Amino acid sequence: MNRDRGLTGRDGYSRVLGVDVMDVLVRGLPGPVRWLDLCCGRGNALLEAVSLLRARGLADRVRITGVDLVAHFADAPPPEVRFVTAPVTEWRPEHRFDLITCVHGMHYVGDKLGVLEATASWLTADGTLVANFDATSVRSAGGDPLGRPLTKALREKGFDYDGRMRRIRRHGYADVRLPFHYLGADDKAGPNYTGQPAVHSHYDPR
Repeated sequence: MNRDRGLTGRDGYSRVLGVDVMDVLVRGLPGPVRWLDLCCGRGNALLEAVSLLRARGLADRVRITGVDLVAHFADAPPPEVRFVTAPVTEWRPEHRFDLITCVHGMHYVGDKLGVLEATASWLTADGTLVANFDATSVRSAGGDPLGRPLTKALREKGFDYDGRMRRIRRHGYADVRLPFHYLGADDKAGPNYTGQPAVHSHYDPR
């Protein structure tokens, strides 16, 4: 994960996630429009978004929250941005969000499906969740990828998984319960498709 990643450019959020963050923020105005970025790293993308919005006179209509396990944020945040140091599996928000993003952060989370369940309930009725997600890292107790039963369950619960791009999306709030019980995680799983060490998450069917 690139902790210094920006909003725009070759490795920016829009390219990696396939969603134009600025378009989502501006399209929802008048606000407040709320954006939550999980595993936000130093928060450069969030600060860049505020700078772009200020140039258009729109920054006062957005509220942006960045959550990361490590408090290595780039700067003291402007009023429009709140940085939170917490595990994404334990943190709970005070508001629902119009946009929730997670750029390559899910690769390092233990209970990946638990995070998907939680974030579905953090969306507004018209909100969007988009994250990098590798379904092959979600495995059975024996270590095999859950494969089709997983992707079928995600689809039935309103998630759209793109196996080629390894992205997951959903539109709109839902109280989701996926049919898998979390057993634990393997942080020695080795590199995933990004070339970086990742975490395998193990589940049993409920």
